Amino acid sequence: MDAINKGEMSMTVRRLSKSLWCILVLMHLIPRGFASAETGPSCSPPPFGFNRAEESYQYLREPACRNGFWDPVKYMPFEASGTWYLSLGGEARERYEYFSNPNWGAGPPGSGYFLQRYFFHGDLHMGEQLRLFAQLQSSFENDRNGGPRPTDKDELDLHQGFLDLKIDLGEDGVFTLRSGRQELFYGSQRIISVREGPNVRQSFDGFRTMFNTGDIKVDTFVTRPVETNRYVFDDGTENDRWLWGVYSVLPLPRIPKGNIDLYYVGYYNREAHFDQGTAPETRHSVGTRLWGSPKPFDYNFELIYQWGSFGSGEIQAWTVASDTGYTCDHLPLQPRFSLKADITSGDKDPNNPDLQTFNPLFPKGAYFSEDGLIGPLNHMDLNPSADLHVKDGIILSVNWDFFWRESIDDGVYNNAGALVRSGKNSTARYIGSQPQAQLEWKIDRNLTFVAIYAHFFAGDFLRETGPNLDIDYFTSWITYKF
Repeated sequence: MDAINKGEMSMTVRRLSKSLWCILVLMHLIPRGFASAETGPSCSPPPFGFNRAEESYQYLREPACRNGFWDPVKYMPFEASGTWYLSLGGEARERYEYFSNPNWGAGPPGSGYFLQRYFFHGDLHMGEQLRLFAQLQSSFENDRNGGPRPTDKDELDLHQGFLDLKIDLGEDGVFTLRSGRQELFYGSQRIISVREGPNVRQSFDGFRTMFNTGDIKVDTFVTRPVETNRYVFDDGTENDRWLWGVYSVLPLPRIPKGNIDLYYVGYYNREAHFDQGTAPETRHSVGTRLWGSPKPFDYNFELIYQWGSFGSGEIQAWTVASDTGYTCDHLPLQPRFSLKADITSGDKDPNNPDLQTFNPLFPKGAYFSEDGLIGPLNHMDLNPSADLHVKDGIILSVNWDFFWRESIDDGVYNNAGALVRSGKNSTARYIGSQPQAQLEWKIDRNLTFVAIYAHFFAGDFLRETGPNLDIDYFTSWITYKF
């Protein structure tokens, strides 16, 4: 009976999700002449946030600004002052993905499959100090050989649900206490991210404080990651892992458009897995990030050092990452040329209890590529790239990433941090390379289309340790946000 009820509920949720997508598309096709009325700068809608909870529609307090198609649900005031109001929003993403030889031929046969993801949120402001935000998510997978991966399917659950208490400190200073289920992401998202890319995003249960004054931001947080389970309202809090820390962002006045991030992140995992073995892990990370965009240059440099314990051994690990770009605004297509260079440490001796493997904790879902084949553990890579502005709203990006092992005594890990090839049977350092092309078309403020093709050329390490077929990867998706 439970299986029948669960199946019926799954079908109901799936039908509702598909109906929502159809409704959104139809609404987008409705003529919206009244939405194109001229508005002043103060009436400009905010860009859709990477975390939808960061959007603000307070500008709609001015009746003259309420001329957009979705404005009636983006700002629904409850009283004359307009400080008590409800804002609704959502997102639908339809995605196709294809692998020719998953895991270089070691996995189930390659296939094409479909992924669907839906979000709906409500943002209730109760005056200037109190705020309640709730966001539901629903994710599905169809036709994948081997069935859904852990981050492919989560039929319906609470993705975010938190209460904000805001205190005005004067002179542009604001302190906010946030309690509940929430997304976290900082800086380049090298160790804390929402896992964008995969079908199910990452959120955390816990507490967070935010202090903002001018260009200075300081956050503290104590959280546990949220589980990703397949069915309806079954995502609990992970009992085996903790995440805590402090993250600050400061301007560098002596460097044009320069900024610096300084942070500490603590992490505990009761059962951590590396090529060396499995054991409890307590890890501390301190890092700094220098970033800015003094045109025509842009740069993003980051250094992280980690220490702690892994079973009876000590942890000593590190990473250095860089992204340096140059934009030729005066040339056709306004090309941006860049070079990324990253190194993450690997374990030096699998028979020694001490561990030198860098742990990216909760990295972004598409760290090097949407295919997630290689992750930022025990690796070195060089990645030259070029971005071309084909026309307004259309960007073509091409890159070629080359991968090596930092330590020949450690294995290769995927984007999720899982070991995919042990390093105990090969002394080869070169893993392989991957050229990629991406087309992104921002059709309008609400609708975006993306298509990506990549080919992974297997290198010496893969050829010496098991199946080593080259991989063709293609993905395409369309996203609608309101």
